[in-house]
Amino acid sequence: MLNLILFGPPGAGKGTQSDKIKEHFDLVHLSTGDIFRYNIKNNTELGQTAKGYMDKGELVPDAVTIKMLESEVDKHRDGNGFIFDGFPRTVAQAEALDKFLATKQTEISKMVALEVEDEELKQRLLERGKTSGRPDDQDKNIIKNRIAEYNRKTAPLKTYYKNQNKFTAVDGMGTIDEITERLITAIDQ
Repeated sequence: MLNLILFGPPGAGKGTQSDKIKEHFDLVHLSTGDIFRYNIKNNTELGQTAKGYMDKGELVPDAVTIKMLESEVDKHRDGNGFIFDGFPRTVAQAEALDKFLATKQTEISKMVALEVEDEELKQRLLERGKTSGRPDDQDKNIIKNRIAEYNRKTAPLKTYYKNQNKFTAVDGMGTIDEITERLITAIDQ
């Protein structure tokens, strides 16, 4: 089973690239952002809780995120593997994911990080905000906070997966197809 984490800051292209990678490797795409947005749109209890954090540009607490993700993995037991997009975001989440996957007799195969400069991220998010309608993509202060939160809380994950020899960095600048080719090459290695 191939289990990938597609890693990178908001605006790095994780959603776009996840769609291409999932098709290429026949994986189930689990995007915490999509799952949260579904729950927010449908006004579920999880959605209401997540919205309070997301509206401020903060990360949703681990316990809420992990419970939600476990439920999604259980829905796709017969898949060839998963691509985790937007999760884990902290070392505690990575440890919880490792424990959960171990109960399913599997593990993370590789973390692939899309690396994009901060100024480019800001521009991508503002552009996306024009069409997505997402308020967190339209406010420069929220965008700045989201990038700062990523750098502060999720950057330690690189070390976590490097210590397991599962981390690979990929240049996230260029055309979508160029980035996809780099990702496929990195995953195949």
